[in-house]
Amino acid sequence: MGTHTVDQLRRYHVGYVDGPVVHLLDGPYVTLGTRRQEVPEGSKQLLAFVAVRRRRVERRHAAGTLWPFGDEARAAGNLRSALWRLRRAGIDVMVADKCSLALNADVLVDLHVIDQWATRIIEEAAIESDLAISASWGDALDLLPGWYDDWVLMERERVRQRMLHALETLSRTLTRAGRFADAIEAAILAVRAEPLRESAQRALIEAHVAEGNLGEARRSYRTYRELVRRELGVEPSSDMLMLLRVPDVSRSASSY
Repeated sequence: MGTHTVDQLRRYHVGYVDGPVVHLLDGPYVTLGTRRQEVPEGSKQLLAFVAVRRRRVERRHAAGTLWPFGDEARAAGNLRSALWRLRRAGIDVMVADKCSLALNADVLVDLHVIDQWATRIIEEAAIESDLAISASWGDALDLLPGWYDDWVLMERERVRQRMLHALETLSRTLTRAGRFADAIEAAILAVRAEPLRESAQRALIEAHVAEGNLGEARRSYRTYRELVRRELGVEPSSDMLMLLRVPDVSRSASSY
């Protein structure tokens, strides 16, 4: 997992990155300019829980979710301790009152930036810098690896699905622009994350065909066909064969 610099985030964020950045994709940790601040172990879950949201979080809800075993008073005490550890570590990114918690207005979250990038790609409202290939996408496909809390699993799957759709759309956008190498790379990232996902495999084959590499397209098809036969006991859809411009589908299903 790579570290996301401010310059990398600025590429995907419409606006200037000048305040603290909360990194969740290969964190959690915080950066301020070039300085990295490590989050105390006892505060990581609280910071991540608040950071994945785009609104204020009720203290009672946060405490009950993060410390579900034991009574309400103990959970509230754990939350206060987590906040104290953050302040003691000099990480001033959160505002808390008697009822709720939220990130300070000047704090950026790398997950939100990547999410905004995915939205622009999916809605075909991308700016030029959005079309550059980035190593950060692989990190976004596996949010907070090693964490298995229910709230993490749900957010991880939401982000993963959004990123896969974005990568497929990006691949097709780049294919239309004649940027075949980048289109293939974007599609391969999606295929690598989910090899059984047919829409990702189609994006890859479309890029190969558009570049004129029918042999590569057929090889990708055969690899995928063998995979779904072995793992799912099914055949690829007829739409995939149509991409190969094969006139006799029944003959091709056996010959490819």
